[in-house]
Amino acid sequence: VAHIITGVIGAGVLSLAWATAELGWIGGPAALIAFAGVTLVSAFLLSDCYLFHDADNGRPVRLNSYSQAVEVYLGRKSQIVCGVFVYISLIGVGVAYTIVTATCIRAIFRSNCYHRNGHNATCSYGDKNNYFMLLFGLLQIFMSQIPNFHNMVWLSVVAAVMSFAYSSIGLGLAFSRILEKMEIEGSVKGSPAENRGAKVWLVFQALGNIAFSYPFSIILFEIQDTLRSPPEEKQTMKKASTAAVFITTFFYLCCGCFGYAAFGDITPGNLLTGFGFYEPFWLVDFANACIVLHLVGGYQVYSQPIFAAMERVLTDKYPQNKFITKSYGLSSRGVKVRVNPMRMCVRTMYVVIITGVSMLFPYFNEVLGVLGAVGFWPLAVYFPVEMCILQKKIPVWTRQWILLRAFSLVCLLVSVLALVGSIYGLVGAKLR
Repeated sequence: VAHIITGVIGAGVLSLAWATAELGWIGGPAALIAFAGVTLVSAFLLSDCYLFHDADNGRPVRLNSYSQAVEVYLGRKSQIVCGVFVYISLIGVGVAYTIVTATCIRAIFRSNCYHRNGHNATCSYGDKNNYFMLLFGLLQIFMSQIPNFHNMVWLSVVAAVMSFAYSSIGLGLAFSRILEKMEIEGSVKGSPAENRGAKVWLVFQALGNIAFSYPFSIILFEIQDTLRSPPEEKQTMKKASTAAVFITTFFYLCCGCFGYAAFGDITPGNLLTGFGFYEPFWLVDFANACIVLHLVGGYQVYSQPIFAAMERVLTDKYPQNKFITKSYGLSSRGVKVRVNPMRMCVRTMYVVIITGVSMLFPYFNEVLGVLGAVGFWPLAVYFPVEMCILQKKIPVWTRQWILLRAFSLVCLLVSVLALVGSIYGLVGAKLR
């Protein structure tokens, strides 16, 4: 459950108040619940596909990655297409987390400045957060040396605790603002825009932001691979997924609805860094610090599959190369550490590239919308549905087959609309 919550509750929760504001009092909560339902269905379908019953060997085969599962069930060509979407999504999460973390660090400095100098002070600290992105990138270079996913349980637990902390603080601050004004802001139609066309684009972008917030399909197999039976892995995974999705949906609804109720038409794109809250400044600082600590862990959860893939390719291609295969022991004051030169270089290079891309596109809501729209349908819906149909051998044109196909088609339409709206917003932000 901790792994799932760490992967799900991340940068996306900060944009949900804004997304709810764009969709309105009916559309916002309905969209949050609908995406939660899609995420849970996806998790159930994938959990059933973890064990592949190999007819040749007569025994089940464990599938420890999303792309491996697609290859086994759907073939090599589908695996290549899937791999493209998986790695785009994983890389995109790294970019999003870098942007959000830098924004939160800057918000801490600004919050202290506003407290000292008044709410009308300049307190800019650099509009593009480049220095803070570099600082986060430097930290991730060190964190990326964690050998593998199985050694990250402690990191996931800490990150999950942090996610609850800042979600609760954001919820509490929004609720206190509502009580202070004794008024619930917002409307059924949502926040107004310059014209109808602009409103449509913003609604689509809001759907992309919500889509980014939920699915954890791309890391589900890695998480399930850490489980051992009995009980059966898929049963444990389904229970964990159900608990995690219900918990996150509760927080998402609270953060989105209370944030919108508190700010109405002026709801900021990022609930805790948009400076709707100035006081108590120490609590705002603590919430942003919790976000930073959480995203340090979340960044690693999504980066480990990429690290494993890169290192596997190099090891298979150059099995005799000592630079790639050999590890060296280092000790200092009784602390022993094993260092692999290839791992150090590859992971450092990856973090540097992610940091550079983040500095080129430091636009929070727009980037989240694009990433959510790109990965939502293929990874959370299409491939799970196709693998489920093959795994369960569902006959064509049966009721179950039609329901699964209709489910996939509706989600495809939502993804396309969200992608168009988010790209429009991203291009507009870059040109401004």
